[in-house]
Amino acid sequence: MSHVLITGATGLVGGHLLRMMTLEPRITQITAATRRPLQEVPDGVINPHDPQLTDALATVTSPVDIVFCCLGTTRREAGSKETFVHADYTLVVDTALTGQRLGARHMLVVSAIGANARSPFFYNRVKGEMEEALIAQNWSHLTIARPSMLLGDRENRRLNESLMAPLFAFLPGNWKSIDARDVAKAMLIDALSPAKQGLNIITSAKLREMAAGQA
Repeated sequence: MSHVLITGATGLVGGHLLRMMTLEPRITQITAATRRPLQEVPDGVINPHDPQLTDALATVTSPVDIVFCCLGTTRREAGSKETFVHADYTLVVDTALTGQRLGARHMLVVSAIGANARSPFFYNRVKGEMEEALIAQNWSHLTIARPSMLLGDRENRRLNESLMAPLFAFLPGNWKSIDARDVAKAMLIDALSPAKQGLNIITSAKLREMAAGQA
């Protein structure tokens, strides 16, 4: 039986993942740390919340086995480069450090296709730097999911995704857009699979295969 910590549960992937975990009998306790309170707190879910997510994480004391981080925004949504870095780098690292403090052995994080710390593109570079920071923490098992453009009903629609989604639906392989529900499903499958060691990077195409039961 597993105790889980998740951040990003109010987002697109994290929302699906939280709902799936509440139906999974192998997960017996879920701590969903959020910046704003969950609209509904399912049975078995603890929801520490604070506008400063790091402060919410600091209140968590119960041991956990698995950590999920589904945090993610865009430069436009964040409003500034500094705010974007805080959301997509600093808070992700804080989530991981909290998991290690609580004894977790497996960290799973949503990154993005194209993540590369040496990328000339700001978004991809920050995602890559985040990945490198987590790798440097020397997790026993670190899973990095790199989905392409996410599909799903967001609370606030992203203009670029609305415009580009029709194009990405026809792209091949890893570039083909992917349903956020499939990303969540694949991450849960990976988390509950027999214990592995080391770094596991899951491409967007592989995420789709896992969600479809083809891998």
